[in-house]
Amino acid sequence: MEILLQVLLLLVGFALLVKGADWFVDGASGIATKLKIPQLVIGLTIVAMGTSAPEAAVSITAALKGSAEITIGNIVGSNILNILIILGLSALVTPLAVAKSTIKIDIPVVIAITAILLWMGYDGTVTLLEGILLLLIFVTYIGYLMYVAFKERKENDEEVKELSMLKACLWTVVGLIFIVFGSDVTVDAATSLAKIFGLSERFIGLTIVALGTSLPELFTSVMAARKGNADIAIGNIVGSNIFNILLVVGLSASIIPVPFAQGFMFDTLVAILAAVMLLLCVLKDRKLKSWAGVLMLLSYAGYFAIIW
Repeated sequence: MEILLQVLLLLVGFALLVKGADWFVDGASGIATKLKIPQLVIGLTIVAMGTSAPEAAVSITAALKGSAEITIGNIVGSNILNILIILGLSALVTPLAVAKSTIKIDIPVVIAITAILLWMGYDGTVTLLEGILLLLIFVTYIGYLMYVAFKERKENDEEVKELSMLKACLWTVVGLIFIVFGSDVTVDAATSLAKIFGLSERFIGLTIVALGTSLPELFTSVMAARKGNADIAIGNIVGSNIFNILLVVGLSASIIPVPFAQGFMFDTLVAILAAVMLLLCVLKDRKLKSWAGVLMLLSYAGYFAIIW
């Protein structure tokens, strides 16, 4: 009976995620059009911050409760999943065009800050001062995005009849609520099922919880790819990975020193290699094609086999 209940909750969670992602992408795309802001900037900011909400909630709540040790596993695990699984699946749905600024700036930023996190964790702890440094980098990056938004803002006289600004904002907010709530329900159900079948806490944390907090990115990016909004799909993932490290780890470390277990050195290195792989896959044609998606999924399968 317990198994049946958790399976039912799992299905409810997925239904909320699918519908929420659908509304969220439409709303965010509508906001970008109405404000004449490039969709890439919306993807890197509003969508990325919104879909990073579960990671932020889990890590910051844990820090406030004095259990900051789960922060690194949650963030690094989610960042690996974001690139290898989510962009991998999105690329299988449709080839994703990648903006020149994403290749030149945003992906290298992901590589750089993940390397910084690896360096910070070398002594076993991300300290208060290191957390403040991450937050300062975050503020600088947001400043850069705002500069890009104003610089690239284009006049567009075409009226969007399908979605008013009020509806776009409403759909974005309601979609995000559905995504976050659906993610929570899905994680709880999946964790309960894993425990029923006797899987270890470590395995649950590195895989199910990390995947669970990445579900908003997954459904948003795949839905964006399906709707032809490649900039939102790519921006969502790249932006989420940046926010996860700079904002979530930064805030968590500002509350309480964040333990960085020796085992996570390997996982953080994998996160760096995943970002480098993404950069190499899009460098030539500025597109993330289906072959790259297959390569990413196979790479995650190899990583999963190692941590199993």
